[in-house]
Formats: sequence, C-alpha cells, structure tokens
Amino acid sequence: MDTMRDRFVSTTTRLLEEDPRLALVLAEISKDGFGRAQRAHPDRVINVGIREQLLIGAGGGIALTGMRPIMHTFASFLVERPFEQLKLDFGHQGTAGVLVSAGASYDWPAGGFTHMSPGDVALMDTLDGWTVQAPGHPDEAEALLRQAAAGDDRVYLRLSLQSNARAHTVDGTRFSSVREGRGGVVVAVGPMLDNVLAATEGLDVTVLYATTVRPFDAETVRRAAGARADVVLVEPYLAGTSTAAANDALADVPHRVLGLGVARRELHRYGRLDEHLAAHGLDPRSLRERITGFLRP
Repeated sequence: MDTMRDRFVSTTTRLLEEDPRLALVLAEISKDGFGRAQRAHPDRVINVGIREQLLIGAGGGIALTGMRPIMHTFASFLVERPFEQLKLDFGHQGTAGVLVSAGASYDWPAGGFTHMSPGDVALMDTLDGWTVQAPGHPDEAEALLRQAAAGDDRVYLRLSLQSNARAHTVDGTRFSSVREGRGGVVVAVGPMLDNVLAATEGLDVTVLYATTVRPFDAETVRRAAGARADVVLVEPYLAGTSTAAANDALADVPHRVLGLGVARRELHRYGRLDEHLAAHGLDPRSLRERITGFLRP
C-alpha cells in the first residue's frame, strides 16, 4: 500500500492537470515527486527552497489572485515555523488555501524534535475559520484532498505514515460510528482507529471515527453520549487538544472527558515510530489500560 504522502503526490499531480485554478507551493520537501508536474506547469508548481515563511507568503499572494494554492512541507515547517504568516497572510487578509503536511507528530524520529509537530492542531485551533483533517488511510487522504482542492475555504490536511488497515467512507464533516455500546464513548482520530478498536475489543463502548476534527462534530458526540456519558478522545497529536470542544458539546449533560494523545514531554531518545506510540501510551495495550481505568465504575 502506498503512503498518504505518496497519494498526495500522485493525486495533486492529477489535480493540476484537471484544474487550472490550482497552484502548488513547495519548500524542497517532496520536490522530487513533483518533477513531472513542475515541467508540465512551471507557472503553477513553485519551489521556494528552504524558506517556509516564504512558502506561506507566496501561497497567500497566489490566493489573492483568485487561484487556489496547495502548500506542502513537514508539519513543523508548515504550521509552527511560519505561524505568523498563516495568521496574517490568510487570516488577516481573508484569503484561503490548502495546507498539506507530512511528518505528523513523530513519523520520522531520526529527524529529531525539529521534524516533530504534536502541537500543530492545537496551534491551528487559535486561528479562525480553518477546517482541520487527519485521515487514517491513503484513500481517505485522497478523498479529503480532492474535496479541499475543489473548495474555497481554509483547510489543513494532516498526513501521517501511520495508517489503518482499511479505509472508511469520509464526508469531510461528520464523525462516523464504527462500534456501538452503552458503557461510554471513545473517539478515535485518524490513524488511531485500529489501535482503539484493538484496545476496546469486548468492551461495551461506542467507538466514533473522526477524520475532520475541526469543526468538531458536537452533534454526533452528543447523540452517542445520550443523557449521561464518559467520553475518551484518542488523538495522534497533543493530548487534550479536543477536550474543551468535547466538554462544550456536552455542557448540558453530566459527563466526564479524558484526552489521550502525545504527551508534552520531549523524548530525547528518538527510536522508532512504534516506540513513540508506546512511550505516549497510544499502543493497544496501553490504551486498553487507560480507557478501562477511566471507564471503570
């Protein structure tokens, strides 16, 4: 199976052929994959080099002309480093475009902390009007990318090397119910779904699957929670990123919320991706212990 990043390259190459409104802005990352597209569309495939602030500034300028920019690099260089440009060149200027990241929270541990971005979604939460999506499979990433490219709003598409075994139908708005139960609600975001399903096997809980995390689907969470609920959020980025949104969704009913995700502490022994999952308690065994400990009467 190809990766989400592979699918991004192949899908965007086709989209550039199909839609003359689209432009792609790169900052060295993935440039080799877009060699053919750059030769075919030298005016719409732009590599600014290792200048991430310019990446966002150029995308904002392209948006001002009425075109639809797709901007791509590692998450830490797409959201964290040029955050001021996102705030001003898109928010303040009232423009829109599509951010597509790679690397996620710790997809490339050997790159060190500079290439890790567990706080990207929390940071995007401080900006107004952004749709944030975290697909869990390359097929889902393609579907959400095509939807974002055809739209006119601001979209952050967060890609990862982590992937579920199979794709689910995604509509770009709602959480979907994967398993029904009465003993609580577990929301699995993107590539966390397979681990959550393994962790909750045999438990009487509802499992919701989320790929579009902003806007937060309060309606589906409320419906699953009923008159009283315990809700666990399992997110592949900073733990607690969505706890406030879940609490707001359930403000008028008795509830408890537990946010599981990447811890704030930096792991200086970088190791492998699976070791990071275990260290942050996001492997199936650790998730089962944490979820059952929280839901236990």
